[in-house]
Amino acid sequence: MNLQKLKTQYLEYLEIEKGRSQKTIENYDHYLERFLNWAKVSTPAEISDELARQYRLHLNRMRDEKGRPLKKITQNYHVIALRNFLKYLARKDIKTLSADKVELGKNDSRQIDFLEIEEVERLFEASAGADLKTLRDRAILELLYSSGLRVSELVNLNRDQVNLRTQEFSVRGKGGKIRVVFISDRAKSALERYLDKRADIDPAVFVRIGIKHLEKGKESDNLRLTSRTVQRIVKYYATKAGIVKDVHPHTLRHSFATDLIQNGADIRSVQEMLGHSSVTTTQIYTHVTNKQLKEVHRAFHGKRRK
Repeated sequence: MNLQKLKTQYLEYLEIEKGRSQKTIENYDHYLERFLNWAKVSTPAEISDELARQYRLHLNRMRDEKGRPLKKITQNYHVIALRNFLKYLARKDIKTLSADKVELGKNDSRQIDFLEIEEVERLFEASAGADLKTLRDRAILELLYSSGLRVSELVNLNRDQVNLRTQEFSVRGKGGKIRVVFISDRAKSALERYLDKRADIDPAVFVRIGIKHLEKGKESDNLRLTSRTVQRIVKYYATKAGIVKDVHPHTLRHSFATDLIQNGADIRSVQEMLGHSSVTTTQIYTHVTNKQLKEVHRAFHGKRRK
């Protein structure tokens, strides 16, 4: 069978049978299309062990327009897509390379960027104001830091979904997993001030202000903010606050988790609040204990030496 046709069937399988998000399907389409364009093979039987090895070599040697190599984790995303595609073919009894023969490379140690508490306060101070746009932006920053929401989860929030009285609500995260999210008193106050000043009836919590959204040359009533817009908002206030780090919405999610760990929260609870399916993913935040260990070492090591 033709690989392009099989790829289309696989993406449909991800959408219908596996219930994957549109973004996941788009990513898999991109990764598999890159493989097929490079491999120049048309049937599953042509995918060999050596071809897979050469493809991994190709990914490792790739450079972007600025001459930078693909990150190890990005290379592995490509390989995971290929492996899962091969598993799908095997499930349909189509002769091809066994997915087990395609190895993943070792990822680089992940670097977590987070804000110190002083930087968080500067970020909030930079977003002080009483006009509707500033109140919206402050509510975005407070909610991201208070809840650990992913930016995609934040922009998909509807007003009837958020219970400000109980300061908790449910969100559907990666893989369709539902979790409960909690918000602080400060985030609640920021959201109340912003929502009380809203005059529109759009269901979205966070909307465009002062302009109508243009869609295919026509005005649209959909005012919901996009993830890209939220990214620009976060970067704007980080720059205004004089923070030299590359701050984006996920930085605030990292800061949320880091703050919990530093204040003694157990790793399993943090895992639940972040919506991680595996505690291994959450363990990247235990790097923050290094500072505490350093203080313990300094306080207690070598006291009997003269």
